[in-house]
Amino acid sequence: MAIQAHLAELEKKHRALEDEINEALTHPSTDDLKVLELKRRKLLLKDEIARLRQDASVH
Repeated sequence: MAIQAHLAELEKKHRALEDEINEALTHPSTDDLKVLELKRRKLLLKDEIARLRQDASVH
């Protein structure tokens, strides 16, 4: 159950980052480096979610 709770929290953070990226893209004054950093963090979360799902399906 702990893995499921961790996955849920990571998915919540992933959605929050997606919302933050979309919000940043609507403002032309947003720094491109900020958007790139948000996208990098989102991708890292996606990779961790995929890894945990794979580990959970193996066990």
